Amino acid sequence: MIDKYKIRISQSKSKIAKKREALDQDKMNALGKHVIAELYNCDPEIINNQEIVEDIMLEAVELSGATIVKPVFHKFSPHGVSGMVVVSESHFAIHTWPEYGYCAVDIFTCGDSIDNQKAFDHLKTRLKSQNISVVEMKRGLLDLGVEVRHKPLEV
Repeated sequence: MIDKYKIRISQSKSKIAKKREALDQDKMNALGKHVIAELYNCDPEIINNQEIVEDIMLEAVELSGATIVKPVFHKFSPHGVSGMVVVSESHFAIHTWPEYGYCAVDIFTCGDSIDNQKAFDHLKTRLKSQNISVVEMKRGLLDLGVEVRHKPLEV
């Protein structure tokens, strides 16, 4: 009876270890992280101002540790701002609907050195969002049998 119990514990530990290993494998083999966020009840004056939205996005990129390549922002008439900051590690994007107090935010970064959470927290605070919905997914899950790097040493 005791031997059966030991076997069950051993099998349970084995299953837990396999799940942890799978999670670690996902982390190692993901080319990047993609945060898709809905920000509700934002300050309409802030999210309708192209200059302020651009400044907030550039601050978020800097806080994340990403490297800015080029920002592009546009103010729509009569309201709304769309913008993207291309970074060496991918991109940060925002689309605003001031008439609804709503922003759609997209943060896609490659590698695991960028702090998407710090960037997102900054956006939420500075845009004065009262409610959020966030989905984070791993991108480029490749099963190659080796560690995947977002910038390979050679092609």
